[in-house]
Amino acid sequence: QVHLVESGGGSVQAGGSLRLSCQTTEVTSVYCMAWFRQSPGKEREGVASFVLGGRPFYADSVKGRFTASRDYAKRTLDLQMTNLRPEDTAMYYCAASSTRCTVQSSEGFPYWGQGTQVAVSS
Repeated sequence: QVHLVESGGGSVQAGGSLRLSCQTTEVTSVYCMAWFRQSPGKEREGVASFVLGGRPFYADSVKGRFTASRDYAKRTLDLQMTNLRPEDTAMYYCAASSTRCTVQSSEGFPYWGQGTQVAVSS
């Protein structure tokens, strides 16, 4: 069982920045850590993923604005979000998988955090 805890959500005006962090309690590095988001009435959407020893992958909607970074010593996956837009408003979830690393679908990610809310006002 992989436990994930998110932090760093909040409210910001359009154009502002927020940094999210996801902490895992696992002693060994998890194969894949990722960020998803979900707003009311919409399906859960992949934002960024970071495979063990690899580079981050981003959804088109956040490329150039969001940066994912993984610290193996601290066992964290951070998401620096800049130039935020109202459409970025959502509950952001950290997820982990031992077998796959694509954010095209939330399937294949058995481990999830509780989520942290991000609200962007215009």
